[in-house]
Amino acid sequence: MICILLGAVSALTGCAYANEPAADAGDGLFTTLGLTPEFDYEVPESLPSILVDQQGYAVSSSKIALFCGEELPETFEIIDAESGQSVYTGRIEQKGRDEETGVSISYGDFTSFQTEGIYYIEAAVIGQSYAFEIAENPYGELYDAALKQYYYNRCGLTLSTELAGEAAHNACHTKEAQMKDEASVKLDVSGGWHVDESGTRDIPTGCSTVNHLLLAYELYPEVFGDEVGIPESGNGIPDVLDEVRYEIDWFLKMQDSRSGAVYSAVSSADNAALGYLLYIDSVTMDATIQFAATMAKFSYLYQTYDREFATKCLQAADRAYRYAGQYLADVSPEEYFYASTELYRATGNYGYHNAVRAYLSENPVTDMDNNFIFWGCVTYLSTRQKVDVDTCDALIKILMLEGERISYASKNSRFLVSMDEQKNGSAELLKDITRLAVVDHIITNHEYATVLQNHLHYLLGRNLQSVSYLDGAGERNYANFNEKQGIMNQVELNAELVLMMSSIMEELYLVEE
Repeated sequence: MICILLGAVSALTGCAYANEPAADAGDGLFTTLGLTPEFDYEVPESLPSILVDQQGYAVSSSKIALFCGEELPETFEIIDAESGQSVYTGRIEQKGRDEETGVSISYGDFTSFQTEGIYYIEAAVIGQSYAFEIAENPYGELYDAALKQYYYNRCGLTLSTELAGEAAHNACHTKEAQMKDEASVKLDVSGGWHVDESGTRDIPTGCSTVNHLLLAYELYPEVFGDEVGIPESGNGIPDVLDEVRYEIDWFLKMQDSRSGAVYSAVSSADNAALGYLLYIDSVTMDATIQFAATMAKFSYLYQTYDREFATKCLQAADRAYRYAGQYLADVSPEEYFYASTELYRATGNYGYHNAVRAYLSENPVTDMDNNFIFWGCVTYLSTRQKVDVDTCDALIKILMLEGERISYASKNSRFLVSMDEQKNGSAELLKDITRLAVVDHIITNHEYATVLQNHLHYLLGRNLQSVSYLDGAGERNYANFNEKQGIMNQVELNAELVLMMSSIMEELYLVEE
């Protein structure tokens, strides 16, 4: 493999080419200005002109490689990485110029090639792609790694070498934390997930993360196992729920026992004399009402496994909701709507239903860009309580239009995704694809499933930068040069990735079985 890759270096050419230095036509003598020459410069990186999913492709799935450039050969070869032998010849289909980047993109379809192995693609003039695998389940280990990322982020727990490997460490941030506004008040707020390198834990980020993980579990429970490799593995409860419960236990510590209000975050700071200090940020309405929604959602889904703990969570959700209800002028209407839908589904209490109906009558839903509106609408549609049928019909139509918008934009993109990631960012791209995963669950659509897979291919290297956004996946990924930008190192984006991959895992493997 090393020999193959070394031999490929000279053949690799990027979509933008570096200029070759001109030959010296003089007599070999050089004249200088007396300055010391500097040779400290970076050699321009040459990226492949053939873009592939560097993780790989499922045996029976659609397989497409992208070719960059104006002048392309008519055919391409699939090369076995071990033997160096050509095992497949395909045609390059001319597509056209991508409007956002100005790069000409063509496709090479090799769906019919279904032999498992490790390969790369080669074409005359433009060189080779990075290596990729064809396998029955090329994403299984990656999916488990995304889920296990939350175990590595656990605060207040010793991570063993057996389970965490190089990420193992002793329990951190276990001392009591003091209130920022009143230093004499101290609380035990250990636990939860770190959301950044300084060990911060905050309720809004935690709620958003948990909401996406629970939505993934709710829609695609069959893809979640009990063998990810966390301390709770093998206890008969899906590991995703075990992991979420670790965060939920910390949520409960962040609720004021008297009022039901919720503190927003815990941060740490180094002190020369005392070591690190922990500070608890004050109560906020955002933290309180989001806590109410997420705790109610968890309670509803967890009652099958532990009814007593689920009831405790539901009571905490109700107390936070009631506290926020005293200060509605300071509460986001969209967040209050979402909390009302979750509490109505979990309890059947018509007071919550009245709040849902009041919001929808005063604020007709026209798009699903806001997460709280999106989550609330999906929850309302999935409740077993009595609902307004006309409202549900209208919400389903809006979701269908959202699915069509994303699908149409993807089909009209040379990269087969809904938007230009460089312009809009991976967060916006993932937001789109979580919407499509939900729509695809409501009306199973092979076209939508293909769009979902194409987005995963894009994130795993089939993009103009030829970089995998998932740490450790593929030959060129963000773990190699900028870990912070890797999706799996961003707890909220990683949860959206899990939702997206859950849909793909069910489509590729479980449906066929």
